[in-house]
Amino acid sequence: MVGIIGGTGFAGREGGEAPRTVHTRYGRALLQDIELAGRPAVYLPRHGPEHTVPPHRINFRANIAALQAVGVRAVFATAATGALKTELEPGALLVLDQFLDFTRARPLTFFEGEDGEVVHTDMTNPYCLRLRTRLLEAAREEGLAVRKGGTYVCVEGPRFETAAEIRMFAALGGDVIGMTGVPEVVLAREAGLCYAAVAVVTNPGAGLSAARPQHAEVERLMAERREDLWRLFEAAAPGAVVDWCESCRGAQGAS
Repeated sequence: MVGIIGGTGFAGREGGEAPRTVHTRYGRALLQDIELAGRPAVYLPRHGPEHTVPPHRINFRANIAALQAVGVRAVFATAATGALKTELEPGALLVLDQFLDFTRARPLTFFEGEDGEVVHTDMTNPYCLRLRTRLLEAAREEGLAVRKGGTYVCVEGPRFETAAEIRMFAALGGDVIGMTGVPEVVLAREAGLCYAAVAVVTNPGAGLSAARPQHAEVERLMAERREDLWRLFEAAAPGAVVDWCESCRGAQGAS
């Protein structure tokens, strides 16, 4: 089954079932049963159905564990992001291929060593190559302009960044910045799920324009691209789930 994780400004599908609670050892998560490309799928609102959970308090482990528990094998996620480069204009879509992690106060892994085993997970290519390819193919089919590749910088939030931080992240090779992509992508890999994310540029980073970052503007831009994102996921869903994905499973190694 395919799972969709929606962030700021990305609502569930109209006409879908009411959200249901899935209990995991890490806490509970809310999932909405939907249909995608004629097949059952689930939608998970990252910040809760009413967007009441701030980024630094999201229970990422419960979210990924719940998706795994209900049979999800492939995940498409949205990411509302600020641009670190002036050529990335508001509304641009990027299929991410790398990340830089600047979070500092979140549970980062499923592998806490309680069973006496230390586990390391390969994150050389953190986003599923097969799903990224499906998204790019679907974008061409739907006539959507989508950039191939992009490095996502994840910060703790909930505050926005300083102008100096934006300059630093850009110098390090970042393209866009957000507050929720990590550890979500890491946990998906640890759980053996195929995972790909589409970043939506909602605003220039601090100092790149005269305007200050505004959460209302982020929600407005995401709302404008919402239907395009659903079209993209609908077109990419066929063939998204396979029995084995070499890049996303068997990635754990103990030492």
